[in-house]
Amino acid sequence: MAGRLTQYDVLVVTAAIWFLGKFLRYAFPPLFGSFQASYGVSNSILGTVFTGFMLAYAVMQFPSGVLADRLGSIVVITAGALVAAVAALALAVDSPFLVLVGAMLVMGAGTGAHKTVAVRLLSRAYPSRTGRALGILDTFGAFGGVIAPAAVVAVAGVSFGLGDSWRLVFLLAGLIGLGLAIAFRIRVPRRLPEESEGNVSSTATTAVGVSQYVTLFRDWRFSLFALLTILFSFTYNGFVAFAPLYLTQTAGLTDAVAGVLYSALFLASLVQLVTGDLSDRIGQLPIIVATLGLASLALIAFISLTGTAGPVVLGAALVAVGVGSHGFRPVRGAYLMSTIPDDVAGGGLGVVRTMLMGAGAVAPAIVGTLSETVGFRAAFWLLAATIVAATGLGIALWLL
Repeated sequence: MAGRLTQYDVLVVTAAIWFLGKFLRYAFPPLFGSFQASYGVSNSILGTVFTGFMLAYAVMQFPSGVLADRLGSIVVITAGALVAAVAALALAVDSPFLVLVGAMLVMGAGTGAHKTVAVRLLSRAYPSRTGRALGILDTFGAFGGVIAPAAVVAVAGVSFGLGDSWRLVFLLAGLIGLGLAIAFRIRVPRRLPEESEGNVSSTATTAVGVSQYVTLFRDWRFSLFALLTILFSFTYNGFVAFAPLYLTQTAGLTDAVAGVLYSALFLASLVQLVTGDLSDRIGQLPIIVATLGLASLALIAFISLTGTAGPVVLGAALVAVGVGSHGFRPVRGAYLMSTIPDDVAGGGLGVVRTMLMGAGAVAPAIVGTLSETVGFRAAFWLLAATIVAATGLGIALWLL
């Protein structure tokens, strides 16, 4: 039993870093109200700043994958965790709005170095159970979204000598991040020594090799799936960025109820343990269509019922959106890793994740702007349309 548990040490420490990265990301939306009170900024500005965070995250996907092909996964993941931790610590003291913006950008870059490389690392550490490993990874990450709003509520009103009480969240996150980076650097090389070294002479790192990443898109199925993930990412990131404000400003719920429902959205991530394992057993495309279909129907119901249904019904629809969205994520990674050649696995996955995260990065700015021009419901209907389109592409891939 001890030997079997030891086999999962790489997964646990890698997933713990991903948990912290997602915690930092999803600590910001519940703090939008506090930022507005402290700095006097609008929804558009906050949405744009959060878009900057996501763009910094997105930009790091491809270079982190290429660097992992060249230098090894361990170096890249450790460096990213350290950068994110230092940026979090920068928010632990009272500072002007520009410092918040800068720290968010650096934090986005640090956390952006993790996921692409972690998928590559875990697919090699657990080749026969990639779907299950990625399901656990994404579940850990999603629980960062569960804990983040609860942590924001927990520190509200707490006396903190360095500034506003919410800064305590980033102080603790930064210290934990430093500890996890050290633990990862010490533990993982013992289990996967080959990941401590890259392949400098690999064609993937030459000028000719860079074109190999581009030629992946000559396969129409790969290109179609890349478009599917881009549409999904736009919906998901736009939705989670403004779900708390939508629940309070449009649905008329209290901050406390909205915080509970927002946490439930991420609590639904437990489904990833099931969908990741099922994808190993029955294939990825059937699970992809089922999860995206559920998310589409649930989001349509969530918007349609706003203003007429109570918090229980809206919460059920919100959780269903979470079940479909979270259930899709580990299967997406497993599908991509099964189609990308191993010698360009890091950079190939990085290309796709750069595009999908780029689409997700602009979503908060678009939703924030639309919320102030045509209203939150119209903005969320746009998100519903994009995920319905993604579901249609999934059905086409499955049938063809």
